[in-house]
Amino acid sequence: MSELTVAIRYAQSLVDLAGDLKLVEEIKKDMDLFHHTLKANPELKAVLANPIVSHQKKNKILDEIFAKRVNKATLSFFKLMIDKGRGEVLYAAAQEYIHLYDVANNIIEAKVVSATTLSAVNKEKLMAEIKQATGGTVKLDAKVDSSLIGGFVLTVGDRQVDTSIANDLKKLKKEFAQRVTE
Repeated sequence: MSELTVAIRYAQSLVDLAGDLKLVEEIKKDMDLFHHTLKANPELKAVLANPIVSHQKKNKILDEIFAKRVNKATLSFFKLMIDKGRGEVLYAAAQEYIHLYDVANNIIEAKVVSATTLSAVNKEKLMAEIKQATGGTVKLDAKVDSSLIGGFVLTVGDRQVDTSIANDLKKLKKEFAQRVTE
C-alpha cells in the first residue's frame, strides 16, 4: 500500500474520531501546529520517519515537543502511528487531515505568484473573485517571482490562469518561430 493511501486512511480515521469526540476544530489546530513544526524542522521529520530510531524514543520526542501544546487525542494518535510503525506517514497524515477538514468546510486553497507584492486591496479582490467562482472560503498563498516581469499566475485546485508578461513573451517567441519556419 502506498504511503499516501496509508496517510489518507489514518487521517480519515482521525477525522471520524474527532467528530465523535467533538474535537474537529481543536485537532485541526493541532495538525496545523504539527505540520508547520515538521515543515520547519526537517530533522524532526526525518527522525520520526526513521525506522532505526526506536518507538520509545520517538514517543518521548513527541511528548517533549507536543504534550503541553496539543489535545490528548492528538498526541494519542501520533503515538498510535509510531507504535504501529507508521512514523514515516505521520507528516502526510497531518497534511491529509488538514485537506479533509478543508474539503468538509468548503475551504479552497489558491496560490498566486506575482511579479511584485500584491496590495491588500488586490488580494481581497482576488479572493472575492475566487470565492464567487467556487462558492467556498479562500485560503490564499501569495508569493513573489520577479522573473514573471509583470502580471500573475493563479492556481486554484487543478486550474491555472497565467497573465504574466513572461508567459506572453514565451507565446510570442513560439509564434514568431512558427512563422519563420513556414
